Amino acid sequence: MEILEDANIVNHVLLMAKKHPYMRAVVFPHGRDDNGRVSYTQLTYQQLVQEMNIVARGLQSEGIVKGSRVALMAKPSLDFFAVFFALFRVGAVPVMIDPGIGVRNIKKCLAEAEAEFFIGITKAQIARVVLGWQRGLWRRTINMDIKPKFSNTCLKTIRVLGESLQECSFPFTHEDDQAAILFTSGSTGAPKGVIYTHKNFNAQIRLLKKSYGIEPGEIDLSTFPLFAVFASALGMTAIIPDMDFTRPARVDPKKIQEAVQNFGVTNMFGSPALLKRTASDWVREGVFFPTLKRILSAGAPVPHQVLAQLTKVLPKGSFIYTPYGATEALPVCNANSHEILNETAALTDDGKGICVGKPVDEIKVDIIRVDDGPIEFWQESLLVSPEEIGEIVVRGPQVTKAYYNNQRANKLAKILDQRTNETIHRMGDLGYFDPDGRLWFCGRKAHRVVTKDNVLYTVPCEAVFNKHHKVSRSALVGVRIGNYEKPILCIEGDGKLSKADRHRMKDELLTLGRKRNLTKDIDEILFHKSFPVDIRHNAKIFREKLRDWAKEK
Repeated sequence: MEILEDANIVNHVLLMAKKHPYMRAVVFPHGRDDNGRVSYTQLTYQQLVQEMNIVARGLQSEGIVKGSRVALMAKPSLDFFAVFFALFRVGAVPVMIDPGIGVRNIKKCLAEAEAEFFIGITKAQIARVVLGWQRGLWRRTINMDIKPKFSNTCLKTIRVLGESLQECSFPFTHEDDQAAILFTSGSTGAPKGVIYTHKNFNAQIRLLKKSYGIEPGEIDLSTFPLFAVFASALGMTAIIPDMDFTRPARVDPKKIQEAVQNFGVTNMFGSPALLKRTASDWVREGVFFPTLKRILSAGAPVPHQVLAQLTKVLPKGSFIYTPYGATEALPVCNANSHEILNETAALTDDGKGICVGKPVDEIKVDIIRVDDGPIEFWQESLLVSPEEIGEIVVRGPQVTKAYYNNQRANKLAKILDQRTNETIHRMGDLGYFDPDGRLWFCGRKAHRVVTKDNVLYTVPCEAVFNKHHKVSRSALVGVRIGNYEKPILCIEGDGKLSKADRHRMKDELLTLGRKRNLTKDIDEILFHKSFPVDIRHNAKIFREKLRDWAKEK
């Protein structure tokens, strides 16, 4: 009888602890002295495994076992890493919800995920009690802080229990076992709980290593908590920066610079908003990072102007990578700063869309005709002609198969290939392949504007207007009039513009738009103080909210 290998993703951490026990796994900023110098606490891989096992045994004693759904709401810390991996160790299913989605959505998500246990800091525990999240349905609640305020117990007690249970065993994990439920940011509707299996996570780790040449022993700076956890699974040292993770667009560039230079960081992940915030400051100050091999950025397109700035702070041969994907499937495609700046940026400015590169290994990407309804079974007739814009669909080991407890979303986003029994995910994005096999992103399907005579795609149209020297960001929305939509272009940032300036700028933009067949139908422009964006990346525009605002205007 064949003995199956345990597929638990925590095995990547266990292997690192065996091979490199004294290598730092996590480094966390602990405070600053009177001179402003930062001090750090850390866990080696050996210590991380010890902490993980202690917490895992304690969690089991509280009834958290294989298959238990556990809501985890805590800030990045050494304890966060120990608890996160401990949940995998016992076979539990962490339910990860971004607090930025709003308290109403959090309540809905917890109910949808049927969360049974709640682990969180005191602030999260208070919110749970006051706002009635799953009231009366929690089996146990655990406070991450020192005292069990507003909860049944606390992490300190869990650790004491874990230390007393030395003979505790952990369950075997199959690759199709549920590993986590990760909720989307909800930038195009209600957040949805994506079911991750250990197979999905292992595929992601394998493909991230292969696609970017990441090697064990590297030093990683992650400004997004979940990617920091990936760093440990990838065998890197995760450096946690001194920043507010819920406000990446307001980060202090000097504190990010400090972390990179203090540890000789080789790999960095940052949202487009964070990179935009830091790049101009670093170039202005003449900052240079000789150790930084690569920067990864995802969640939204990175403006090529920001890529050009960042190349000035990196050594020759280092790149900024812009992996394309979604919570449901990552990575899908990959492009780098050299290719974008030298080949595709000019085409983006010309309204061709944003090049997101070629598909990564082990994934198949297709373009199908645009359809807002469900598609139950895969057929070759769904495919569009070469270079025709359609919906992007993907299949592969890193592609998740379903949402938790959300059949409506499953019907709209999943297609079954009956021949191979594969689940195909509909990205909800529109795009096309060029003759070189590169994928071009043209915007979200839900955001296209259907006029009486044409279909307008957000990214190509906005690029035409973004060339105006006073436009920092634009957003095309459609206001429904009868059976069709009226296209309205929203321009961000009118706080420093006088009424005369706005009139002048509007005339210039309309003239610019009329010169292109792509944008000639856009004849209404509105100025908005600050676009509503998702808190996770501070980059995805909540166009539904913007559309409602435009309709009122």
